[in-house]
Amino acid sequence: MAGLKRRVPMHRLRYFISMVGLFSKSGLLPWYARNPPGWSQLFLGTVCKGDFTHVVATKCQKGQKSQKKPSHLGPLDGSWQERLADVVTPLWRLSYEEQLKVKFEAQKKILQRLESYIQMLNGVNVTTAVPKSESLPCLLHPIIPSPVINGYRNKSTFSVNRGPDGNPKTVGYYLGTWRDGNIVCVRSNNLKNIPEKHSQVAQYYEVFLRQSPLEPCLVFHEGGYWRELIVRTNSQGHTMAIITFHPQKLSQEELHVQKETVKEFFIRGPGAACDLTSLYFQESTMTRCSHQQSPYQLLFGEPYIFEELLSLKIRISPDAFFQINTAGAEMLYRTVGELTGVNSDTILLDICCGTGVIGLSLAQHTSQVLGIELVEQAVEDARWTAAFNGITNSEFHTGPAEKILPGLLKSKEDGQSVVAVVNPARAGLHYKVIQAIRNCRAIRTLVFVSCKLHGESTRNIIELCCPPDSAKKLLGEPFVLQQAVPVDLFPHTPHCELVLLFTR
Repeated sequence: MAGLKRRVPMHRLRYFISMVGLFSKSGLLPWYARNPPGWSQLFLGTVCKGDFTHVVATKCQKGQKSQKKPSHLGPLDGSWQERLADVVTPLWRLSYEEQLKVKFEAQKKILQRLESYIQMLNGVNVTTAVPKSESLPCLLHPIIPSPVINGYRNKSTFSVNRGPDGNPKTVGYYLGTWRDGNIVCVRSNNLKNIPEKHSQVAQYYEVFLRQSPLEPCLVFHEGGYWRELIVRTNSQGHTMAIITFHPQKLSQEELHVQKETVKEFFIRGPGAACDLTSLYFQESTMTRCSHQQSPYQLLFGEPYIFEELLSLKIRISPDAFFQINTAGAEMLYRTVGELTGVNSDTILLDICCGTGVIGLSLAQHTSQVLGIELVEQAVEDARWTAAFNGITNSEFHTGPAEKILPGLLKSKEDGQSVVAVVNPARAGLHYKVIQAIRNCRAIRTLVFVSCKLHGESTRNIIELCCPPDSAKKLLGEPFVLQQAVPVDLFPHTPHCELVLLFTR
């Protein structure tokens, strides 16, 4: 495409980009394990040579026994459990090798669609261009498999609603839709991606609810109190539980009684079997509520979960983002690190950095690490992790990336190389973030990590790669997509992380 001279008129380009965006009363009750496979060394010095995923895939094929398709339901408890598995983990009936093939083909199709967009940006008539089945915008590596196939989630969120038997105090996952009014809450005991520990805590929370005199909050305008449960665990087996509670019109004294009730249940009651490391309680009048909006209240135990990753001890707050597959995250972050190509003269810009693991894992190889994250607790975690691990060349900034990034980049136009890493939420990056990246000439390399490369994320990539457009304030030289690496962090589901390397 380098030799093509014709360009799409700006009004057509703006229309095209816009179209892509269209294509998500109280009472006290009467009772008072990580060592993933040693594959990490396989990645050192090989990622940009184009053969590293083949090595890992071969390793997986040799070391991972094929999971045969079940000939019967086995432990699945009737049709409800089977239906839940088909919704939450739709690939569970396939062997893991077959799952990887399905995911690789899906990522290939995503890139083929992206290539059509990029060709249009460069004035190519896609109807006469190379057929989609053969056209990719970059080198696509084989998929990197997850080192852990079953029970890999380190965080699970359980809902409360009516179960198949009609009991409104059932803890599990939803089947059905609110629109159709057929919501059923089914226990998660047999989902392959949920650890037994998480299901155990959910089961005991259900026991607690069914003995509580207070009703659950199923629909906000209909009253009720007890809501969802979040369970976080680390590779050492430590377990944090977070219970969300709608206070309705309870007094502070009545709220205190309920907090003491659930605390006693998990310390000295039946729930003591869960051996929780910590229990949090959040009063929330909204469907989703951050720590800043309504602080998490520690009822007992340790305030944080700690994890060891890439030779770092990581601190994780209750609502901080951390990849849900710890062993898989290590593979993902090593891949990102190798693709960045950082050196001692490089400033690494980690956008949407969460607890800062990517930047901190590469700090020793860079001049400076600059992290930006919206969640204040996550930034505090990143700063703690840096201090605990003796990392002195990092800065972490709290707030929306679109507000912080432009000012942060103004001082980086002095010729020093800047490598940017973005790992946005599913909603993608704010347009002003894309503007700031495009218009910072010092950024020559960009690594984009996405678990949902369509909708806003596709728009992000188009705006990174499109010709300069003064009307949209995209003045910098466009980026070119060079490599794509799929990394599977979500076995038994169709989801996959895709790491994209852009240069200019």
